[in-house]
Amino acid sequence: MEINQALITAAGPGQSALPLQRLVDRDGIEKTALEMILAKVINAGIESVAIVISPGNEEAFRRAAGSHIDRVTFVTQPEPTGYGQAILCAKSFLGDAPFLHLVGDHLYLSSQSKGCVKQLIEVAAAEGCSVSGVQATRETMLPYFGAIGGVRLPQTERLYEVKRVIEKPTPTKAEQELTIAGFRSGMYLCFFGMHVLTSTSLEILGRLVAAEKRPVSLAEALNELADRERYLALEIQGQRYNIGVKYGLLNTQLALSLSGVDRDRVLSDMVELLASQKSS
Repeated sequence: MEINQALITAAGPGQSALPLQRLVDRDGIEKTALEMILAKVINAGIESVAIVISPGNEEAFRRAAGSHIDRVTFVTQPEPTGYGQAILCAKSFLGDAPFLHLVGDHLYLSSQSKGCVKQLIEVAAAEGCSVSGVQATRETMLPYFGAIGGVRLPQTERLYEVKRVIEKPTPTKAEQELTIAGFRSGMYLCFFGMHVLTSTSLEILGRLVAAEKRPVSLAEALNELADRERYLALEIQGQRYNIGVKYGLLNTQLALSLSGVDRDRVLSDMVELLASQKSS
């Protein structure tokens, strides 16, 4: 299975300004969050990218895309009618081909030489099916993520067959339906913010949106996808950073800085800051 196209959603209420935020990357260069995301996607072999935005935001996003703008197509979601509806806005761009999907308010740092996006794409291409990136996540973070239940594939360490998907489950519901053998109590596999999806996911989303007449989450479609066809989850070797939560931008910048060329300088500044706070 070849994955040559990607979809980034950035039209949600309160989300549209997040990809425009500027941070300093690992190389010490200031860039927008969107530019960093696009660089990871294109370096993983993606040829074209659609970005779903709110009306009136194209010019700002065009500037934020930087040198990657020639790979980008903008799709407008006319009204904030939901996450699933935002994905459907790009249906004509995506066609029937598999695609990489990312959210516009997450940044990713790999813990190995191979980037997070590349890890996911390679597994999806080899397995020939939809694959979601996941990360072991403590139960206190369940209100922020969709989560999966499933079983580890034999003779693999980080690959799971998905049996159940729930959007932002309560700890009680997660304990009842999403516990995975081998995980310690209170830890669950939650979405990493990136997926490789087949066209079946768009078909399911379209039917759910038409039938429900309400905002539909991607998790709802993925839960049905698990019943319809083979669907896997890959535990990504890396970290996701949600810049849309409280202190999310700060934590993301610290993670970038402490893994980059300015690490020593940043550590020194942090020691001085902590010392000054203690003395005051």
